[in-house]
Amino acid sequence: MTQRPARRPAPRPPEGTPAPAELARMARAVLAGAARVARWADATLGPAPGPRRERDSAAPGSGSTENGDSGGESGPGAKGTLSDAIAQQAATDLSLTPDQVRADWDIARLAGLIEVHGDTARPGWRLRAWNRDDSAVLRGWVAFFDAWSIAHPGPDGQEPSAVAEVVSAMPQVLSFLQLSAGPVPVPQLLDLLEQRVTELRTERCEIPYGPQPGPVDSSESPAEDSAPEDTALAPLLDWALHALAAVGALTCADGQATLTPLGSWAVWVKLEQICVAAQSPAGNIEQGAEDMLRGCAQLRPNAARAEYRAWLAARPVGSAVTELLAAARGEDALSRGLAFEALRVVGAPAEPEVRAVADETPLRPYALLWLAEHDGHDPEDAHLVLTREEATWLWVDTAAAVADHGEAPLLVRHLESAVQPTVPALLDEVRAVGHPRTVQVLVALAAAHPDPALAKAVRRAAFQVHRGG
Repeated sequence: MTQRPARRPAPRPPEGTPAPAELARMARAVLAGAARVARWADATLGPAPGPRRERDSAAPGSGSTENGDSGGESGPGAKGTLSDAIAQQAATDLSLTPDQVRADWDIARLAGLIEVHGDTARPGWRLRAWNRDDSAVLRGWVAFFDAWSIAHPGPDGQEPSAVAEVVSAMPQVLSFLQLSAGPVPVPQLLDLLEQRVTELRTERCEIPYGPQPGPVDSSESPAEDSAPEDTALAPLLDWALHALAAVGALTCADGQATLTPLGSWAVWVKLEQICVAAQSPAGNIEQGAEDMLRGCAQLRPNAARAEYRAWLAARPVGSAVTELLAAARGEDALSRGLAFEALRVVGAPAEPEVRAVADETPLRPYALLWLAEHDGHDPEDAHLVLTREEATWLWVDTAAAVADHGEAPLLVRHLESAVQPTVPALLDEVRAVGHPRTVQVLVALAAAHPDPALAKAVRRAAFQVHRGG
């Protein structure tokens, strides 16, 4: 009698961590304003009949203004930004100020409640699942938490490189708060921040290659050219703590900072690098496609293919292909890639359905690669069938999968797989391709990359995409 292998127990959160349903309630409270504006936009500006018919000039992506110009100023059509007219309309309907509407709209975009595709903004999958799926709510809040420095940009007048250093150092500060499991005096956090920033500066201290300029007469050096090392970190720590408090990750009062239950859970999740535990073959056979793919996520390729074969053998091919494509259309980019790996096991019977979805933007690169390999192309050369834009979309989608399920070094190494020869070229094309996860991917890459200068450039690109640039 064959025994089922024991499942690896998932790491347990620290004692006292609220249940997921309670954490989701907290996240919904933090994002309530963003969800409210997103729902208003869905109901008022969406494709349904009614108010949209009276506001065609203000429709998302219409690119028209009240004066008939094509500047995209009447709706969330200029890279998803709100026009003055739409912001005022929302403010009137929701009893808010236009500034409050814009702020909530920006948060909705960061949390994935609103997705921007080119010049069109539309409700995200998380908004549809907001009231019924706690995991979607928590993932939306974590995306907002990851983008805290974009949601609340650094204070004016501060050296940009010093701001970038503080952003890079804050994960260690948050980890210390999480391990402390209670209030920590701000001066203690400042000491830790200064130590971490010093480490970052030491790590990048290298002798430049090539001839070096001679010594500069200090009497001729303008006072305003002071080095970023001279920047006081206390104001920047104050900014970071209040920005993190604004996203619901901590509280800061009476000279002490404390992680909220939601913030403590999020930091713990990141420290533990929780991944879906691999399931046994028998368990996977009984699951639907989406759960089966999650169960195979941590398996080696040969073991995963064995799982796919067993799963496919237990159901009709037609319904199995339909179920796999439905999973591929979901929010999880990792499941999308794995679904097409399972379809490779299906082979020829899946061709009509795969060819039919090649016109769907999120699935197109995967479908074209599948079809190329099915037609006999070498898997190593199959990527040549993709256009530059399709390859860039696939790069962002894969990066989203790595950001959600992988480790930071893997995300950094993913840079090497880009078709663009330089990082600036990659960032320009990533911004232009309009993938709905662009901001979250760039934020994760900036947080993971050890080069402060490159991380700063990636973070700036994320900010520009978020602001509609």
